[in-house]
Amino acid sequence: MNKRADLHTHTRASDGTCEPHENVRLAAEAGLAAVAITDHDTVAGIPAALEAASQGRHAVEVIPGVEVSSLARGQDIHVLGYFIPYEDQAFLKRLSGLRDTRHERNKLMIARLQELGIPITLEGVYRRKTGEDKNIGRPHIAEEMIELGVVKSIDEAFAVYLGKEGKAYVNPPRISPQEAITLIKEAGGVAVLAHPGLYDDDELVQELIAFGLDGIEVWHPDNSPEQREQYQRWAEEHDLVMTGGSDFHGWRGEEPFHAMLGTYTAPNDAVERMREIASRRRR
Repeated sequence: MNKRADLHTHTRASDGTCEPHENVRLAAEAGLAAVAITDHDTVAGIPAALEAASQGRHAVEVIPGVEVSSLARGQDIHVLGYFIPYEDQAFLKRLSGLRDTRHERNKLMIARLQELGIPITLEGVYRRKTGEDKNIGRPHIAEEMIELGVVKSIDEAFAVYLGKEGKAYVNPPRISPQEAITLIKEAGGVAVLAHPGLYDDDELVQELIAFGLDGIEVWHPDNSPEQREQYQRWAEEHDLVMTGGSDFHGWRGEEPFHAMLGTYTAPNDAVERMREIASRRRR
């Protein structure tokens, strides 16, 4: 049996639209052996996903993960962490600091939008989530812009305003991707570069491989076929784990965003290899 795993999914704990148990259900319906919960700078969705999987309704392994935000050469660089210690207080404190930086970025971006004459407010954006851990990101700002009639879609909001070439794009000081890799590895997790095709910077990818990445996300909706072939070659040359995931964020209207859960996956061998790496680090 060719077992597969979707190693990149988001929930309402960050900027997804599904509850964690829904990701588990969708993974089971797709026939997957495993699904990773990899919310931005938070592990808040992991316990509920693990509980859903443990109840026996869905024969899917839930892999505790996180997508750490970092900054290099003026753009966001994301590093995925797998088999991370999601209950460790020191690790949780580090993630909390990353979310504080995300909040500062939101304030700066909203201020820039206001300078452009857009009647958006921080309060209006943050009302979209309840609870103490308001892990708000650019998709939430985009949703508010749609509601205000400024743009017609998430894609338009990012293309014109919020993406790295957008009019309101800002990035306050953040940890470097090297620091993100170190944070994950020192915690006992496995560090994988997320969607390298988005960065348009092969030199940086090579630098991070040399620094000590454990793996690279080969199969992702934003990696072109040519890029996937290139990342596979690099992974083989440097003995890296090759991972893949849909980057599922739930739905924006009737369409899945980025891709439907289960449509981009990695062989379950990648899961077993990462499990072994994490186990060695915690001995």
